Amino acid sequence: MIPICLVTGFLGSGKTTLLKQTVARHADRKLVYLVNELSPLDVDGALLSDAEDDVVAIPGGSIFCKCLVTQFLGYLQQIPERFSTPDAPVEGVVIEASGIANPKVVEQMLADTGLDEVYALATIVSVVDPGSFPKLVHTLPNISAQVEASDLVLINKTDLFDAEQVEATEALVRGINPGAEIIRTVNCNADFPLMGEAHERGITGDYADCLDPNYSKTGVEFTDSIDLDRLTSALRGAAEDIYRAKGFVPTADGLVYLDMSAAGLTVEPSARADVSPGLAIIARGEDSGPMHELQRQIEAGEMSATR
Repeated sequence: MIPICLVTGFLGSGKTTLLKQTVARHADRKLVYLVNELSPLDVDGALLSDAEDDVVAIPGGSIFCKCLVTQFLGYLQQIPERFSTPDAPVEGVVIEASGIANPKVVEQMLADTGLDEVYALATIVSVVDPGSFPKLVHTLPNISAQVEASDLVLINKTDLFDAEQVEATEALVRGINPGAEIIRTVNCNADFPLMGEAHERGITGDYADCLDPNYSKTGVEFTDSIDLDRLTSALRGAAEDIYRAKGFVPTADGLVYLDMSAAGLTVEPSARADVSPGLAIIARGEDSGPMHELQRQIEAGEMSATR
């Protein structure tokens, strides 16, 4: 049986950071990383593949929704043969679910497809952010479901919030899942058994519909250099509407990686030459006006560095 570690957590909580930490801690193990993104742009897969070769990216929705579940199951079926060698069989699979995923269908999904004869669901980890979790847990059901299904909850980014916010977040987590282990982290730096002992959790759920009315998404591709100050100003102005924005942005001074979530907006230089410049944006509601206005401005060249 191949053990699975499933990583969940809302947009911007730190799931990809956790996967980077996992790659570093378990570099000597034959692990396959399956990265799922709601956006059609593969940003997280590109970030992780810089440190790990055995990465499978599934962008464009949730692996637990009706649209992508068949593709997801196909990848799971291929992994043992595709990534194993006679000298190095696959030791485990680490799955990063999209930020809006409800993982409560996972046990049923493995059982219904017979994949529970191949894989054992060893560990479910949820990453929560004190900036977004207390605000959204009561209005977005999947955030609560992620914690409810978890064996371990990482309360991440504790360096960015005061003690009262962290305590309030932990109290909410304990109210949802009293039996989960909780670890407070900075940059998801936590040492825990990646593949715990598989056990029946008794969690049940339904496959999600393809279009969740709580979210809207888009991917913006860049064709020329962007005025970074103008872009970041527009993003901050739409912060109440946009849950997450991330991607590689070309500027007059070179490529940068931009990441915006409830914890703030960061920009850092990138030396990557193998990525396509673009910005993945996830916003609230079925039709986010601020998100589409931002997309219009970019595509119309209004944020061009040469304008």
